[in-house]
Amino acid sequence: MHDVVIVGAGPVGLFLACELGLAGCSVLVLEREPEPGSPGRAYPLGMRGLSPGSAEAFHRRGMLLPLLAASGAPDAVGQDADADADADADEPSPPRGVGHFAGMVLDPAVVDLAALPFRLPGPAADGLFTHLEAVERVLAERADELGVEIRRGVTVEDVVQDDGSVVAHTGEQGYEARWLVGCDGGRSAVRGRAGFAFVGTEPQFTGYVMLADVSDPDELAMGIHLTPQGMYLRLSPEHIGVMDCDGGAYDRTRQPTAEHLQTVLRRVSGTGVTLGAVHRASTFTDRAMQATTYRRGRVLLAGDSAHIHSPTGGQGLNLGIGDAVNLGWKLAATVRGHAPDGLLDTYTRERHPVGARVLDWTRAQAAVMRPDPHGWALREVLRDLLATRDGTTQVFERVSGTSIRYDLGSEQPLVGRNAPEFRLENGTRLGELLRDGQGVALDFSAGRRLRAATAGRRGRLRYAAGAARNDLGLDAVLVRPDGVIAWAGARDFGPADLEGFERAADRWFGTS
Repeated sequence: MHDVVIVGAGPVGLFLACELGLAGCSVLVLEREPEPGSPGRAYPLGMRGLSPGSAEAFHRRGMLLPLLAASGAPDAVGQDADADADADADEPSPPRGVGHFAGMVLDPAVVDLAALPFRLPGPAADGLFTHLEAVERVLAERADELGVEIRRGVTVEDVVQDDGSVVAHTGEQGYEARWLVGCDGGRSAVRGRAGFAFVGTEPQFTGYVMLADVSDPDELAMGIHLTPQGMYLRLSPEHIGVMDCDGGAYDRTRQPTAEHLQTVLRRVSGTGVTLGAVHRASTFTDRAMQATTYRRGRVLLAGDSAHIHSPTGGQGLNLGIGDAVNLGWKLAATVRGHAPDGLLDTYTRERHPVGARVLDWTRAQAAVMRPDPHGWALREVLRDLLATRDGTTQVFERVSGTSIRYDLGSEQPLVGRNAPEFRLENGTRLGELLRDGQGVALDFSAGRRLRAATAGRRGRLRYAAGAARNDLGLDAVLVRPDGVIAWAGARDFGPADLEGFERAADRWFGTS
C-alpha cells in the first residue's frame, strides 16, 4: 500500500508528487494517457505564463533553471535568473509584464512599486513564459529522482474509501493507499466517484486556439484585440486565438472545421481574413465551476479537478500549482505522523477562497467582452480605470498572485503572504533554504533568539541566522514549507514575540 496515490500526471499532479517524494512519502501517480507530451502541450499551443508565485515555487525546489532550459521559448523572462545578475540590488525593479484584463493590455511601467511593500528582487520576481510539455518533463524527471512511481495508460474508473485507506479502481486492478488526490482535470473521475459537489456558472463564450496558415496576413493584426463581437489574439503568424460570445455553444465535444474557424474569426475580428491549412485546433469555454470542499475523507482534489474556468488572464496553471504547493507539505506531515491537529483541513480553508476569487476574475472578464450595449458600456468604464496607476497596479497584484493572503489570525501585514526573497548578507537566499521542503526560521538579529525554539523540530523546521540585505523592518520571520510567512517579529522583539513564535511553530509544525 502506498502512502499517496495521485490520479493525473499533469503539472499539478507531478508537482504534488515531487513535494510528497521530497518528504519521503511513498507515491504512485496514475495517468490515463499512455505517453507523456502531445502537440497541444508543446510550444506554441501549450504556452503558459507562470506568475512570480509559481516561478518561486520552482525556484524554491531547485527546478527553475531546469525549467528555463527546457522551455526554449522566445522572450522567456530570466534566462539567467539564478546567475544573480542583480546581486547588488536591494529594491525591486518594475515588472516586465502585467498582462491584460479582458483584452485590455496594461503597461508594466505604470505599476506603483510603492504600493507593493513586500516585493524584493529575486530569481523569480517577474515570472516566466514556458509551455506545458516543458513543465511536465522537468517535474517528471524530478519525481523520478525522488522515487515517485508513474504508471501511464491507466484509467481510474472508481474510488472507494473507508476509515483506513482508499482504493483507486481501474477495469482490472485496484490501487490502495492511505490517501488519494484527484489531479485528473476538469472532467475528473475522482471528483465524480468520490461524491464531491461541483457548482458554478455556465459559459458565455466559446474559445478557439489554432495553428493555421493565413492567406492574407495583413488582414489580421498581431497582438490582443478586443472587438465589438468578442476578442481575437494573433501571437505569431500561425498562432491564433478567438473568443466568440455564443453562450458556449461550441465546446470540446466537436472538432471545429476549417470553414467554421474562418467564419468565427471573420465575425469576431471584423475582417475578411482567409485561412489556409489548419494544422491544429481546439476549443474551450468559460464555464466556471468549483468543488464545494477540496477534501472528503481520505480523498482530496487539486488543480482543475477542484476548479475550472476560462483561461482568460492565464490563471489556471498558477492556481493549480498553488494548490499543490499548499497541499504537499500538509499531506506529507499527515502521512509521517507529525501534523498538528487540523493541519490538513487548512488546505480547503486557505485554497478554496483563492479559487473562488479566480473564478470571479474570469467571470468579470467574460461580462466585459459581451457583444451588447451593456458589455460595451462596462468596457469603456473599465478602460478608463485600467489606464490609471492604481488600476494597473490592482491588475498586477491579482495576476501576479501578490494580493493572495491567507487568514492566519494575525494582524501583522506580512503574515499569510508569500514570503519575499529575503537574502542574508552572506548571499544565501530564502529560496535556497526552502529547497529541502522544511520550514525556515529566519533570525535577522545578532542575539540568535530563535535557535533553541527550533532545535526540537529537526526535519521539520530549520534555523538560519544573519543580517539580511533588506529585512523589511523585521527582526525574524517563520516561513512555512510552501513559502508562506506564518509569523513575523518586529524590531522591538521581546518575550511576547518569542511566545508568539513558539505558538506559531506549534500550530504549523507540531510540538518540539
